[in-house]
Amino acid sequence: MKIKKALTYDDVLLVPQYSDIKSRKEIYIGNVLDEHHWFGMPIISSPMDTVTETDIAHSMCRYGGLGIIHRYNTIEEQALLVYETYNSLLYSAKRPYVGAAVGVTGDYLERASTLCENGAEIICIDVAHGHHALVKNAIETLKTELDSKVHIMAGNIATLEGFNALADWGADSVRCNIGGGSICSTRIQTGHGLPGLQTILDCARTDRDVKIIADGGIRSSGDIVKALAAGADFVMIGSLLAGTDETPGEKIVTSAGTMKKYRGMASTDAQIEWRGKTSSEEGISTYVEYKGPADEILKSLCNGIKSGLSYSGARTIQQFQTKARFVRQTPAGLSESKTHILYK
Repeated sequence: MKIKKALTYDDVLLVPQYSDIKSRKEIYIGNVLDEHHWFGMPIISSPMDTVTETDIAHSMCRYGGLGIIHRYNTIEEQALLVYETYNSLLYSAKRPYVGAAVGVTGDYLERASTLCENGAEIICIDVAHGHHALVKNAIETLKTELDSKVHIMAGNIATLEGFNALADWGADSVRCNIGGGSICSTRIQTGHGLPGLQTILDCARTDRDVKIIADGGIRSSGDIVKALAAGADFVMIGSLLAGTDETPGEKIVTSAGTMKKYRGMASTDAQIEWRGKTSSEEGISTYVEYKGPADEILKSLCNGIKSGLSYSGARTIQQFQTKARFVRQTPAGLSESKTHILYK
């Protein structure tokens, strides 16, 4: 058996190039999801119950991004969150795009229809293994039953074969990565997955006109820049927003400081609270440090992305993807890349 080498974000760096960009104001980091939906930043918040409800969706909209309202509640509860998000955003300067997640069994069609009636324009088919017959059926059903302007986002997949399959089934965008999230244990529990950057590099070879969403393993603006350079159109983040004021859940004061809960939706904690039982346990539940307003996180990420493009002399994501050049780095190179004065 020939075993392929696979790269993660820490394995590479981008080569600095000549730039005539004098200010980050010259750089535009927006992108188009489809002909009906455009965004001012390439960031989407993850449909997790400790990340995206109404408040984070508002923050995402203010910075030109997208929030995907999680599905771990009743149809009525999720529809109310979508309705509240949409009708607050109607009076903002930004176009009020709202996304919401559904599954692939049971009430998913009724849920999707109700969500669209309450303002959702982007429906995210949210399962761990997207290259699956049930996902095929769900995509085809939703594309038939919902308005043609509704964007169908699907996933997750880890291979070009999986990406092309979901595209051929009718997905408008695909979430790419399996097992790389900060609270996801899929690779440990199942032995399956692929390093996040390699998934994007492979999926970028597609000839389908479907957007690539890098989802999982994003720990910094530098990782976002690398994902975009590899071919991603958008990135989806969870842990970077976890612990902010706008995420669901109460702040808890501990001896280690002020914390908020953050959990994977395949964790025992989340599964029992959601449906009263567990199946495959492919995530963990934990507490993360309280971070303050999400706006500060998003501002920092946007500035980092713009700086990243400027180092390659690019003013748009599309230009960046044609100019960007990767190099492999050794473990010593990774160590050198980090701020290391405190660890002498």
